[in-house]
Amino acid sequence: METVQPLDYLVFLIYLALMAGVGMFFGWFVKDMAGYFKGGGVIPWPVAGISNYMSMFSTFVFVAYAGLAYEHGLVALTVIWCTVPPCVLAARVFADRWRRAELTTPVEYLEVRFGRGARQFFSWAGLVMRVLDNVVRMYAIGLFLAAVTPWNVNTTILVSGLIITFYTVIGGLWAVTVLDTIQFVVLLLSSLILFPLSVSAAGGISGVADVVPEHLGFLNGPKGAPLWLLAYYAMIVVKYNANWAFIQRLYCVRDERAARRVAWLSGFLFLVTPILFVVPPLAARVVLPDLPDHEMAYVAISAKLLPSGLLGMMLAAMFSATMSSLNSEYNVMAGVITNDIYKRTLRPEASESHLLWAGRVFTVLIGLAITFGAMLVGGMGGAFEANKLFTSILAIPLAIPLLLGLLLRRPTSLSLILTVSGGAALALVLNFWQPIREWLVSLSFLGSDSALDALTPPSWEVATLTTIVVSVMIFCVAGRLSRTSPARQELVDRFLQRLRTPIDPASIPSVDPLVRTRLAMLFGGVFLVVGLLYVGVSLVAVTESSGMIGVMAGSACATAGAATCILMHHLNRKRGTIS
Repeated sequence: METVQPLDYLVFLIYLALMAGVGMFFGWFVKDMAGYFKGGGVIPWPVAGISNYMSMFSTFVFVAYAGLAYEHGLVALTVIWCTVPPCVLAARVFADRWRRAELTTPVEYLEVRFGRGARQFFSWAGLVMRVLDNVVRMYAIGLFLAAVTPWNVNTTILVSGLIITFYTVIGGLWAVTVLDTIQFVVLLLSSLILFPLSVSAAGGISGVADVVPEHLGFLNGPKGAPLWLLAYYAMIVVKYNANWAFIQRLYCVRDERAARRVAWLSGFLFLVTPILFVVPPLAARVVLPDLPDHEMAYVAISAKLLPSGLLGMMLAAMFSATMSSLNSEYNVMAGVITNDIYKRTLRPEASESHLLWAGRVFTVLIGLAITFGAMLVGGMGGAFEANKLFTSILAIPLAIPLLLGLLLRRPTSLSLILTVSGGAALALVLNFWQPIREWLVSLSFLGSDSALDALTPPSWEVATLTTIVVSVMIFCVAGRLSRTSPARQELVDRFLQRLRTPIDPASIPSVDPLVRTRLAMLFGGVFLVVGLLYVGVSLVAVTESSGMIGVMAGSACATAGAATCILMHHLNRKRGTIS
C-alpha cells in the first residue's frame, strides 16, 4: 500500500496549525467552569448536533466498519445505522429532561436523585469504564497512523495523544464543538471527493455486482443475522444515550427545543452520511481484491485513488474525525473529576477561576494517562480485546441507572449500586464463562461428571441481551423492595417534577449578537482557508479526475466561507449604523 508523501505531511501540518489557531481563539472566551465544561449553556444547536455526530466517530468507522464492508458489503450500512435509534429516543424522551436538569456534568444529578454516596460511586466507576474505552480508541488511532506512515505504533500514539490533549485543554467545550464542526466539513469534503472516484474505479454498482453480487445485500454475512443485529442495536441504544459526551451535547444548548434539535440532527447525519464511508471499502473489494488486511480497505483505496496532497487532506480528515471522539471524552471526563469529585469532596469553596484551571490540569492528566495507557496495550497480548470486553461489561450496568433514574421515582441508591455491581458481575460471568467453567470443573470436590460440563458458553448476543434485561430488572425490583425516608422521597419527587416542567423563558441564557457574528465570521474564515487549501493541493493533479473534483469541492467550500464573511461584515455595519 502506498504511503504518504512529503506534500501530504505538509498539508497535514497546515491543517493542524489551523485547528490550533481556532482552539486558541476560544481560550479568551472561557471565563469559568460552566463555560469550560458546558459552553455556558449557549452552544448553537447546529454546532452541538454536528459535534455530537462527530464525537460518536472513532477509528473503527474507517477500520472495523471498512473491514466489514470489504468482507460482506452493504451490511456495514445496516450495522452503522444502529446509531439512528439512540438519537430518536433521545429526541423523544431524554433531551428535554437533560436540559431541564441544569447540569455541568452528566452525573451531577445523581446526588439529588440517589444521594452523595451514589454520585461518588458512579463517578469513579464511570471514569474507569471511560478510561478503558478511550485507551482502546487511542491505540486504534496509533495502529491506523502506523499503517500509513513510517513511524511505529508507540510514536503515533504519543504524537496523537499530545495533539488531542492540546486541542482539548486550550478552549474547553466551545473549542471542542467548533473544531468538531470544522472537522465535519473537512471530512465531508474529503469523502465526497473519494466517493465518485471509488465508484468509478469499481465500474459502478454493476461492477461490484459482477464480482461480489452478495455484497449488495443489507443482511449479508454473520453481522446480518437478526439476533446479532437485535443485540447490537439494543446495546448501542443503551450505551449511546448514557454516553457522557452525548448527554453533554443535550444540556449545553439554550433550551429544550434546541436539545431536541441536537438529537434529531445527529440522527439525520447518522442516517445519510454512512454511505460515504461504506461504498469506498466496498469498491476496494473490486479494485484491490487481494488486500491482505481488510480493515485497511478505506485507507488503501484512498492511497490508490487520491493524489499526493489530497491524500494528506483525507488523512487529516480521518484523524480529525477520530480526534473528535477523544477530545469530547477528555472534556466531559475532566468535568466529572473537577465538579463531581474535586469540588464536591475536596474543595467545595473553590473559586470559579480555580476550578477552571483545575479542569485544564485534569484534562492534561487524563490525556497523558490515556496516551501512555495506549502505549502499553501493544505489549500486553490480548489486552486490546480484553479492554473491549471490560468496557462492554461495565457500559450497560452503568447506563441503566443513569437513564432510568430520570424516569422512575422508586429506585434508590441501593438500586443503583446493585444494578452496577450485579449487572457487571453477570456480564463478566457470561462473557468469560468458558474459562470460569473450566476452573470450576477442575475443582476436585465437583467431580469429573459435574453438570457444568454440559453447559456451553452463551453467544455474545445472548450475553448482551441477558445483561440488559437483568440490569433493568435489578434496578426496578430493588426500587420496589427498598425503602427511603419521606424527606429523600420528597426531594426526588421535586426533582422529577422539575424534569417534567418546561424551563422558564426568563431563565434561558441569552447570546450576545456580537458573539454570534464573530462565530459565524470564524466559520466563514476557516472554511475559506480550508477551501483554498483543497484547491491548492488539487491543482497539482488538475489534469486527473481526482484533481478536478478536488478543485470543485474546494471552490464550493471557499465560496461558502467568503459569502459568510461578507454577509456577517454587512450585518455588522448595519448593526453599527442602527446603534
